[in-house]
Amino acid sequence: MPEKFIAVLNGPNLNLLGTRQPLIYGSDTLADVERLCAETAGAYGIGIETFQSNHEGELVEAVQRWRTTALGFVVNAAAYTHTSVAIRDALATIDGPLMEVHISNVHAREEFRHHSYLSDIASGVIVGCGIEGYRFAIERLVTLTSHRSQDA
Repeated sequence: MPEKFIAVLNGPNLNLLGTRQPLIYGSDTLADVERLCAETAGAYGIGIETFQSNHEGELVEAVQRWRTTALGFVVNAAAYTHTSVAIRDALATIDGPLMEVHISNVHAREEFRHHSYLSDIASGVIVGCGIEGYRFAIERLVTLTSHRSQDA
């Protein structure tokens, strides 16, 4: 694990990116997302730790594993954004900032997608920018954590 890293967590069904509803989510794959994150963070001398799961408890455990060591978190909790108090409670314990990301514009979709259990604890929320949202989130985390990096 790199000394300085950003944790990138992806929730259910994001392993199907590129094949699941491409009109909504595009043709980029999860591997493309992870590559984009690594390239973006690497340009700043920061590593990336990525994790994807369809299981709520595994996502909670990933947050707990990195909550004190990650500079910050980029989280696309997918459907768990709208349902998981457990993931929210885990993310409330992290030492660094949280950026919430959604590939699609959740506010232009079904009503149940308009509520997020994460937004009120996030430093920022990026929606509707495709996988570029991950790049924006990492760049914002770099800005938010630059003082932490200088202190280390």
